[in-house]
Amino acid sequence: MSYVCLIRRSALVAALSMSISVAFAANTTAPVAKTTINVTSVNATHDRFIVTYRSGTTERANHAAVVQNVAAALTRAGVKLAATRTQSTPVTYQRKLGTGAELVRTSRKLSQQEANALMQQLAADPAVLSVQPDVMMHKTAVTPVVPNDPKYATYQWHMRAGDGTMETIGRDTTSFANRGGANVANAWNLADGTGITVAVLDTGITQHSDLDMSLAASGYDFISDAFVSGRADNSRVPGGWDLGDWTTDPVYTDPTTGCVDASQAEDSSWHGTHVAGTIAELTNNNLGFAGVANKARVLPVRVLGHCGGYTSDIADAITWASGGHVDGVPDNTTPVQVVSMSLGGEGSCTADDATGSAIAGAISRGVTVVVAAGNSNSDSAYFSPASCPGVITVASNGITGKRAFYSNYGTGITVSAPGGGGYANDASSGTIVDAGFVWSTINTGTHAPVAEGYGGMAGTSQATPHVSGVVALMASARKTLGLAPLTPAQVRSVLIGTARAFPSKPDQTIGAGIVDAYAAVVKASNPATTDPTAVQLINGTPVTGLTGSASDTLLYALDVPAGARSLNLRTLGGTGDVSLFVKVGTAPALDGSDATYKSVKPGNSESVVISTPTAGTYYIRVVGVADFNKVTLLGSFIAP
Repeated sequence: MSYVCLIRRSALVAALSMSISVAFAANTTAPVAKTTINVTSVNATHDRFIVTYRSGTTERANHAAVVQNVAAALTRAGVKLAATRTQSTPVTYQRKLGTGAELVRTSRKLSQQEANALMQQLAADPAVLSVQPDVMMHKTAVTPVVPNDPKYATYQWHMRAGDGTMETIGRDTTSFANRGGANVANAWNLADGTGITVAVLDTGITQHSDLDMSLAASGYDFISDAFVSGRADNSRVPGGWDLGDWTTDPVYTDPTTGCVDASQAEDSSWHGTHVAGTIAELTNNNLGFAGVANKARVLPVRVLGHCGGYTSDIADAITWASGGHVDGVPDNTTPVQVVSMSLGGEGSCTADDATGSAIAGAISRGVTVVVAAGNSNSDSAYFSPASCPGVITVASNGITGKRAFYSNYGTGITVSAPGGGGYANDASSGTIVDAGFVWSTINTGTHAPVAEGYGGMAGTSQATPHVSGVVALMASARKTLGLAPLTPAQVRSVLIGTARAFPSKPDQTIGAGIVDAYAAVVKASNPATTDPTAVQLINGTPVTGLTGSASDTLLYALDVPAGARSLNLRTLGGTGDVSLFVKVGTAPALDGSDATYKSVKPGNSESVVISTPTAGTYYIRVVGVADFNKVTLLGSFIAP
């Protein structure tokens, strides 16, 4: 397998290489003041809470019972409150909302951790349908954070909101409407990656003053072939260091024993250093560029060297990095939450092959695996690990929001992210522009590492670390709030449900939309983001054999991206009688009483059709009116 950057900025030739990159000195000094935060952040405090009780419960009709119930939840949560001069009891009843929910107030503002503990205790009460803080809303939009890294403002279009703002990037003389950014700058108001570690399986990492190198020696070199590693023998060694991956020597271009044609030989790419920088480059330090999850740590794992890397080594590296055991290698003592792989090769992946099995093991250990779709302008179903079950597969878009001309596509793509289009207006040919690249850390050596630097690359390799960084931001936000980690399936659900719609319909299917870091972190920060009891549906894939008794309830979830059309949720076949209840964002009540949509016809043929659905997670509750057997559930929509 090889890395999947497409081209390097300095030398685009007719026969495209795997990477575009631009290197330059980065001694610019133009610090910009950090803007203020005007949205609810992870440090928000709350003293007002909205609690909705189920129909028929005592609290629904008794204000005193509401106060007593909330006070008891505070005690269980370990939150101590006392009466104050303005409030005679720790909890006071405010009013009943028009929806039937109850508004209560605590005698002081609770920290985010205290508020979350209270809400978790309330949510565990069977009488409670939902609970949320009474958040103060503002008429102004979130203000993006502007770090003082000198080249952030002039080069890193990919970190900004993608809202159509005209930007002139780097040395370009033409402006482009930025509709392809990942909205990371707004997400920095909420999370920065603190407490999260991302394993980067790539060419390794080089020394760089703009990267946190604390885990470089803790990584591992899994390349078990001296020809590929460039080391003296076939052994694997500690440390995630990039020794160089050049292929310009005769040993690599030899027609008989080499691995590349002489016309395709390249100097060292420093690909892993570039990917690591996109994920976690040090930020607001008056140096270079910024990273997506800039307080996260990167664990570098070398799996790619001269000519690429073997599937067997990559599979072992996935297992090791995610906490599994590999014979002959000391176990990884640095737990990771994300594995990022900007690499791939031809061939479909199945759950039973080496890569698919290693990824399944990682997912079973709670690790989210993010992979590049590939740069062959082909269906990702025929590439690995892009087609492996359970991965988050990332396509590439340019600054205009168009599919990058090289990006793989297909129904297996989860989401798109900025990877750079190379050419002006994200065309497939023409003038190379700085706006066509993703900018990050590199090394300036042609063979072995020499000096640190910065440069631009383009490819699904560059799109992938944006998503890996966003996943790290989501995990960091939840950890700060004291929330349980999302499962890899839930992470995928959040990314799909919060993706920003493409500015125009792509020429090929490349996922739910463009990754939106801010929206993803906001949704991940909500304690009610996902219901762990819901079974995830896949668009257009039926679930068969539903069987149960009268009053039994089955819960499913379907992620619907922005721009989707003709959402159809239905049950059919089998025997007996079921009803269908649907709600967006949270699960319907057990009896379906609060469902936004419902179908309650006699028999098993139920259907909810929404012509222009809003983006989000649709929870579908199948309730047995009578005993039912071998019923089929199908959720489908037309993708944007």
